[in-house]
Amino acid sequence: MLPSEYFGLSLEHEVVPPGQVLLARQTTSPWVHFIDSGRVVLGLYDGTEMSHQLGVVEGPFWLEAASAVLGLPEVVDAMSDTPVIVRRMPLPAFQRTLATLAPPARKLLQDVSRSQRQQTELAVSRLAMDAEARCARWLLNHAEQASQGVVNVLLNQRKRLIAAELGIAPETLSRVLRHLRERSLIAGSGRNLTLLDPSGLQSLAGG
Repeated sequence: MLPSEYFGLSLEHEVVPPGQVLLARQTTSPWVHFIDSGRVVLGLYDGTEMSHQLGVVEGPFWLEAASAVLGLPEVVDAMSDTPVIVRRMPLPAFQRTLATLAPPARKLLQDVSRSQRQQTELAVSRLAMDAEARCARWLLNHAEQASQGVVNVLLNQRKRLIAAELGIAPETLSRVLRHLRERSLIAGSGRNLTLLDPSGLQSLAGG
């Protein structure tokens, strides 16, 4: 269904190129977005990249409409990952339409939206944990004892998949590994890494 079928309104569509910020955390958008098609990344945007990824969603869907239902600022950043066809509904029109719902239906929608927002806030707080700490913890959890006390980690997954597991962008993972090498905490490149200072990594991971 299109927004017009939900609300009896005719909403013009717009083609948004990849890399466009659709929602910004801690701001209140004047629009409620319906994605006809395309893929959108949710997470934490640092001004240059989506450094921490919460997930990926694909149209057709309403983009983080819980904030509009509750009248609260956005809790995540959203960026187009592919060309996206989006329809924007003015926030006041959206809220006026919600006010016409029967009280039980409106209460149910608010409760579901509140629950979804709480789950998203929890996920965002976990994403905000230092990327180096999460990477250090992952390395320690995947470490294997080799000969003569050497501790190795074999990256048997693509870095893209490891980054997704950690909730960070692949570029962020590469940057963190480079910083760990520069601090002499790890060594090696490619798929084979050596943990030079496991105790230092343990401290970085938070004990």
